[in-house]
Amino acid sequence: MRIVEPGGFTKISSLGVEEQRVLVIADITSPIEIWRALGDAYRLEAHFVVWEGKNVLQVPTSALFRVGHDWAVFTSEKANARKRLIQAGQRNSLRTAIISGLQENEKVVVHPADTISDGTWICARK
Repeated sequence: MRIVEPGGFTKISSLGVEEQRVLVIADITSPIEIWRALGDAYRLEAHFVVWEGKNVLQVPTSALFRVGHDWAVFTSEKANARKRLIQAGQRNSLRTAIISGLQENEKVVVHPADTISDGTWICARK
C-alpha cells in the first residue's frame, strides 16, 4: 500500500445506505500476466490487518464502561458484581485486549445496566 488518504468521505449507496469511504492507492506487486486483463476502473475489496497479537486476553467490548478517565468492567464474584478497573489495549467494535486488571477465566458482565453497582447480586443468563 502506497498511500491512504488522510480524509474520508460519506457516500450514499444505491440502496440508500451511508458508507464511510477513504481512498487508498496501492501498487500491484504480482506479475503483470496475472492482472493485465483488469483494464481501467476495476474494483477491489480488501481486508487490512492493523494489529495482531498472540495469547491475548480479551473481553467483549460491550463489557467495558468508563469510570472517569479509566476503563472498567464488572466481574462476577460469588454471585455479586465487582467493579474492576482495567487497562484496555487494542480494541474494535466486538473485542478488547486486556493489558492488566483481569485474569484468564474471570467472568465479566456484558452490557452492564446502569442499575448494576459494586456488590449488586447478579446471575448468569442461560
